[in-house]
Amino acid sequence: MATPRIKEKYLNEIAPALKEQLGLKNVMQVPKIEKISINKGIGAGVADKKLFDTGVDELTQITGQKAVATIAKKSVSNFKLREGMPIGAKVTLRGEKMYEFLDRLVNVALPRVRDFQGISDKGFDGRGNYTLGIKEQIIFPEISIEKVNNITGMDITFVTSAPDNNQSYELLKALGLPFVNINKEN
Repeated sequence: MATPRIKEKYLNEIAPALKEQLGLKNVMQVPKIEKISINKGIGAGVADKKLFDTGVDELTQITGQKAVATIAKKSVSNFKLREGMPIGAKVTLRGEKMYEFLDRLVNVALPRVRDFQGISDKGFDGRGNYTLGIKEQIIFPEISIEKVNNITGMDITFVTSAPDNNQSYELLKALGLPFVNINKEN
């Protein structure tokens, strides 16, 4: 299998450029993406098991890796939720599949968002990780709009080796994430 083009770009262009830009002594100090975690809550799946199965299948199609069910840890009577019931789906991507997903997200899915102006830079957590919320799963070409019963969103978390938000921001920007705000006071 060929090396994903974003991984090649990172190794050949981005890492050396970030080394210079961030003033690092060694190319091994340059931050990199360690994993991408995609989470999808399926709250309506409590009442209808079919919705839950559809959500897991959609996440599997989008990522190319089998989605795992997330289970409720506590019972909440107001939501008719019991401990042990499935309430969502998650996938953690590493290696080649992670770079392939990042490539599809940046070049195919995000441009399909209606009235897209860029993504917010406010999703950093202070430790170099970034979370992006997507409102509709239909932006991914793997999902057929005719087969979708209800539109659900998902959270995509980029876990990086960066020690702070600034280095993580520079890494993700170099990898092609289209940030709209330039507000790095975090």
